[in-house]
Amino acid sequence: MFTSRSASSAAPAVPSAPASVRMRRARGLAVAVLLLGALSVSCGASDPKDDGAAAGSGVSATPSAAATQGATPTPAPSEGGGTDVPETGEATPSPTESEPVSLVRDAFAGLQATLNDSCTPSNCAYFLGRVYDELHRLNRAMKADPKGPGHFPEPIQHIAKLDEELGGDRSFENLKKHQPLLLGTRDKINTWMQGHPDDYR
Repeated sequence: MFTSRSASSAAPAVPSAPASVRMRRARGLAVAVLLLGALSVSCGASDPKDDGAAAGSGVSATPSAAATQGATPTPAPSEGGGTDVPETGEATPSPTESEPVSLVRDAFAGLQATLNDSCTPSNCAYFLGRVYDELHRLNRAMKADPKGPGHFPEPIQHIAKLDEELGGDRSFENLKKHQPLLLGTRDKINTWMQGHPDDYR
């Protein structure tokens, strides 16, 4: 009688690989991982051909610090469509307008200093021009005085009359033509100011 093999009998066992074979496989796997890592790093680097092309064209990828510092900023466009150009300064005022307003006593002292001078051939133009300038310096000081121009009614009126006669012409020829009126205005104002010292001291 024949005996059949039981279905539950175990299959023949597969012989395991020797230890030396397993070590070689592990080493091969480690080398493969290292190679893959090196390849991924090299792929992320810039292509040397691109670098050579950029160097050959003379164009730098990033501007140098010197070029950035020396560059002039472009004006930003304004809302109207133009560009906002920075202002370089206001128009130059005339010397008389740019001169700060003096105190009345200082301006009067300047006018008094002309009493010691006269219209000689060598300095007549300077002298008459100085008298004119000192009168108008005093005029501005009186009008700007904290006490108000009402403290100096006659001097202001005398200078207004002088200006009306001169017609805004400060040339030497016109001042010479009106020399008696110019010096007379100075003398009248000097007399008035000497009689009203409390109004300007």
